[in-house]
Amino acid sequence: MRVLLTTESYLPYLSGVTVSVDSLARGLGARGHEVMVLAPRPARGAKPQPVGSPGPAPRHAWLPSYQPPIVAPPGYRMPAPLLFPASVGLREARDFRPEIVHAHSPFVTGRIARRLAARLDVPLVFTHHTRFADYAHYLGPLARPGARLTDAYLRHFWTACAAIVAPSEDLAHDIRERLGEPYAHRVRVIPTGIDVAGIRGLAPIDPRAEAGWPADALVVASVGRLAPEKSPEVVLEAVAVAAGQLPGLRLVVIGGGPSHARLHARAGRPDLVGRVLLTGAVPRLEALARLAGADLFLFTSRTETQGLVLAEALAAGLPVVTVEGPGVRDSVRDGIDGLVVPPEPADTLAHRLAGGIVSLADPSRRAAMAERAGGDADRFAVDRRVGQVAELYESLR
Repeated sequence: MRVLLTTESYLPYLSGVTVSVDSLARGLGARGHEVMVLAPRPARGAKPQPVGSPGPAPRHAWLPSYQPPIVAPPGYRMPAPLLFPASVGLREARDFRPEIVHAHSPFVTGRIARRLAARLDVPLVFTHHTRFADYAHYLGPLARPGARLTDAYLRHFWTACAAIVAPSEDLAHDIRERLGEPYAHRVRVIPTGIDVAGIRGLAPIDPRAEAGWPADALVVASVGRLAPEKSPEVVLEAVAVAAGQLPGLRLVVIGGGPSHARLHARAGRPDLVGRVLLTGAVPRLEALARLAGADLFLFTSRTETQGLVLAEALAAGLPVVTVEGPGVRDSVRDGIDGLVVPPEPADTLAHRLAGGIVSLADPSRRAAMAERAGGDADRFAVDRRVGQVAELYESLR
């Protein structure tokens, strides 16, 4: 098949969405399909870098782009709609004559995908990667009307899709409820896959020597963008509570973002001083290698559609302590390869997470969970997930 993937953000900017698009594109290519990615052009001098996804690099068609002001992270490029009519990338996408158009954003590039699919009379597929309402706080006083407008727009966009892919059962249920009949049957659950073998083959980066920690320190890892919607401050509070019972407890926070300065200040307070290593933003494969060098993984975000890093942590053989949230139970099996704690009441959440950390300080329990985490990780394999997407394409054709 000839498959066109459209996306609002793309490599070299790193996020769950950009990694997901890259892994799907390369996975389809490995299966013999022709793949083109239509995306915002990277900044001058930048280009997509491999992030560990297996398979051949796809063809690219670039849209004019710009760096959004203020709230957008560095390296994030947005497509510039006013320049589309003269865009070479748009002409290349039309000339590619795809048999399937698969949108990974419903907005600017989603509208392009919708028009192109209609013009070529081919199926439009959409993967819903983001719970947009969870980012409404960036709109300030416009948050509430912005959320209502976004919700109405999404329902309108979904009805034009031959299939809507949800990465988790929780999200699929939400979309079906909001869509209603006769469209609810179009929603399919297909999580994003990961390169399990590649993660298992990474050489772990041990943070103990780098940070000057004892060789027998129990290291908890957190990975992700440091931003309010990811609740990284809860990670530090939970470790601070648990450290009262575990003097050897340490934390490595892998990633960067707007909350970095606040977290750095919190890490300097007496109950955490010397216990926290903030790596800042690092390349993805380094982030995964640093993750593999820890003993436990702590996850506090409640804004995910899947929480791809949960699968990555389990594949690296790390038991997980996590707060209950969307998509969590699609990855973490409570009491088997991790511990899932309820989110409410919020004022004692850090104590519940700390209790999970303390319970997994027991070496035998932690080792048993680590064995199940790594041993069963093939259920996340990218080839399996790409195969499910390809089967969906075939059914729509």
